[in-house]
Amino acid sequence: MAKMSTKFARICAGTVAAVAVTGLGLSASASATTTPATVPAGFSTTVFAHAGGKLTGADDIALLGGKLFVGYQNGVGSKGEPAANGTKNSTVVEFDRHGKEVAHWDMAGKVDGLGANPRTGQVIATVNEDGNSSAYTIDPDSKHHAVKHYHFSSLPHGGGTDNVSVRHGVVYIVASNPSADAKGSTAGRPALYKVTFHGTTARTTPVFNDNITATNLVNGKTGALNLTDPDSSTFVPRSVPGLGGSLLLDGQGDQQAVFVKNWGTKKQRAVVLPLSQEVDDTVFATSTEGTLYVVDSANGTVVAITGHFTKGEAFVSAKGGLGTLNLKTGTVTAFGNAAPSPKGLLFAAADRDNRK
Repeated sequence: MAKMSTKFARICAGTVAAVAVTGLGLSASASATTTPATVPAGFSTTVFAHAGGKLTGADDIALLGGKLFVGYQNGVGSKGEPAANGTKNSTVVEFDRHGKEVAHWDMAGKVDGLGANPRTGQVIATVNEDGNSSAYTIDPDSKHHAVKHYHFSSLPHGGGTDNVSVRHGVVYIVASNPSADAKGSTAGRPALYKVTFHGTTARTTPVFNDNITATNLVNGKTGALNLTDPDSSTFVPRSVPGLGGSLLLDGQGDQQAVFVKNWGTKKQRAVVLPLSQEVDDTVFATSTEGTLYVVDSANGTVVAITGHFTKGEAFVSAKGGLGTLNLKTGTVTAFGNAAPSPKGLLFAAADRDNRK
């Protein structure tokens, strides 16, 4: 995920104030849940932003230039089918550091992946994770033609696209819902693409496949995987023992976390961690002080959690709620109930020098 400005990060390290938000029915005044939010001792939680009736299906989150961007799917189907109320558009909303809406953009399809490229000053969105997929870029500072639409040059895995990750200006997009053969195998189909944007085309280059060879971190066995549900990706901080510097790909339905070092090169090697339950997104605490932002889809909120974190600790959004992931055993442990239906995760470090 994108890095945060020092000024914004330090502000976010304390308790985030609840601020009323105008336009699009957004409000940070209260959570939709009636159950008191709880987090472990030493942490505090508050609602950073809350979507009202006009926006639903809060999903992914990104950070660019000290602003937070959240995608709302509005009931649109996974292949772009209209919602029950007839809408065909998702909405990406830009929030300032106080949780106030700055701007919003509508785009056709179901926004499922959201990322930011600080080098180009753009937010990148993918739509329709199961098929009929395409991508958009948003230039928040542009007064004209801020949103551009791109069609993928090819998607040889046969499905749609999902999570967006950016590293040193290079854009990576997850290849979701791969087509399986008659035996149920997706072997040989791309799990991740490197993407560049030219004109109205998003050119894709496969990085590694669903059948990547990996060593099991629990039992030590090595063999080819058969990922059927690549969902999200992120980069592991170098401070994480043994796994630092790798790219993490979540196989959600597969209940596997795949860590790949030197991805896309001849030196590429991978390890796989079986998980105790399905995981939708993963983020790492890159500092002992900071803010963990959690998109809670059911309540339409963005929850901010502050406190004293363990550097390198992995947080996950799972079906049972927000949790922490043991990187040795694959066990997911609940982390309070502040976000009962978590989706996108973002960690904002308070100290720029303490992130890696």
